Amino acid sequence: MAEDAVRKSLSYTEEEALAGRLIDLVAKSDGDLLAALDGKVLKRFDGGKLTLALAGEAVVEFPMSFRQRFLLTISNPNLAYILLMIGLLGLYFEFANPGAVLPGVLGGISLLLAVFSFQILPINYVGLLLIVLAVALFVLEVKVHSYGALSVGGIVAMLIGSMMLINSPVPEMRPSLRLIVPVAAGISLVCIFLVALVVRAQARRAVTGREGMIGEIGTARTDLAPTGKVFVHGELWDAESDGPVREGERVRVIAFGDGLKIKVTKEST
Repeated sequence: MAEDAVRKSLSYTEEEALAGRLIDLVAKSDGDLLAALDGKVLKRFDGGKLTLALAGEAVVEFPMSFRQRFLLTISNPNLAYILLMIGLLGLYFEFANPGAVLPGVLGGISLLLAVFSFQILPINYVGLLLIVLAVALFVLEVKVHSYGALSVGGIVAMLIGSMMLINSPVPEMRPSLRLIVPVAAGISLVCIFLVALVVRAQARRAVTGREGMIGEIGTARTDLAPTGKVFVHGELWDAESDGPVREGERVRVIAFGDGLKIKVTKEST
């Protein structure tokens, strides 16, 4: 059992440890511990024996240092889970919007702190991979038109992975379900919202450059039969029409020709 605790990151309840003889006794308080150990005979490595006399002895507390308190805090499974979610969300936001800097920095720091915490906690790597898969599915939603199927799969993977993340029989060493559900749902909604913004931006019609000219309405400054001059977007352009257009008539840009010449068609009134 001791070897499995080290090699497989297994943890045990006090009853399991006592039954497996990993510990000598279970005490509910400092006083109970002193009473149980009073009179116990210890055998030294040199063969000598020592009888503990602990009756009436005072308990002296040694407070933790700042470093110890900090490490204890981030090893809390609830905080470790939140750090993981913040880290993944920050990196996802940075990759989706390069140059934002702050989300990437905060995400990287949070993810490294979460990795440190996972060295102490018994992590189920299948659960961790499910969470990473959920983020990947949210990213793929931008590239693949799945009509929400990838997003739904990401939410399911996020919830299942969060519940499987820490493998421990002790409830105190697992993230609380009351924390997992709202955090996983919140992270999923944020990722879906960011994906929706990206998809909407990609679907939006261009307003600058050559693509922004397509569909613009202008006025013929000369007769087009089939070439001439048109005034579009505040500028005078050489144009070629797909049909006869008289001076002063409205035209619509349909394509770019060679060089700076545009192709237009007569705009129906």
